[in-house]
Amino acid sequence: MSDPTTAQRRDIGETDGPMEDQLEQAFERLVGEGVQRLHRPWREVLVTGFFGGTEVAFGVLALVAVREATGSALLAGLAFSVGFLALLLGKSELFTEGFLVPVTTVAAGRASAAQLGKLWSGTLLANLAGGWLIMWLVVTAFPDLRARTVESAAHFATAPLSPETFALAVLAGAAITLMTRMQHGTDEMVGKIAAAVAGAFLLAGLEMFHSILDSLLIFGALHTGEAPFGYGAWLGWFWWTTLGNVVGGLGLVTLLRLVRSKDRLLQERRAVAAEG
Repeated sequence: MSDPTTAQRRDIGETDGPMEDQLEQAFERLVGEGVQRLHRPWREVLVTGFFGGTEVAFGVLALVAVREATGSALLAGLAFSVGFLALLLGKSELFTEGFLVPVTTVAAGRASAAQLGKLWSGTLLANLAGGWLIMWLVVTAFPDLRARTVESAAHFATAPLSPETFALAVLAGAAITLMTRMQHGTDEMVGKIAAAVAGAFLLAGLEMFHSILDSLLIFGALHTGEAPFGYGAWLGWFWWTTLGNVVGGLGLVTLLRLVRSKDRLLQERRAVAAEG
């Protein structure tokens, strides 16, 4: 038997789109959320990003505390899932979660490249500001965790700009974008929570290079006044890691998803043109 055509698949399925029903539903959820996120005014972008930074910082606190108590990076990674669960349930924004959903929405013609730039730049700056503040409170409130914070941060801040560290950043970008894809692939909260825990385990447990998560660790170390590095070292590490995250999130996950959804994207763009 020959493979069914797009039209035949549409007739067999419950939806009118060119993809399988589950992918159609995931696409609609993804674009629907993307439209809301990309059409926020600056105030909402900055506030939502600030909350995202503070919530990830609480995950960093859990990570450092468990690492200090157990010495296990894997258990600490699971503890860090507190941060991703807060992002999920609190509906806040993390810069590296802004690849799959917003880019697909722009590709579908439901938002502009300028709106994407606003979301990325505003969220990134607000994430760092919110995380910087909470990490100051963390090292002030928990002096016993200062040495562990400095040690954990030095692993990233003093790392060389090498193929290994770039690969770790690429994998981190792909992992968190995969987490986003999994969460938009289901309506079940249990599945979304499982994806958040899995993403935290991969990123923090395996010590991948993540521009926001690890920046907050570095900020905590700098706040102690005992770090063997400064903000210059952080900036040198940050641009390298952010580039790798973008390559991984856009190139390894988002681009392939766009290729997979090409017919649906064209259909959506035609609908936008007809509405205009």
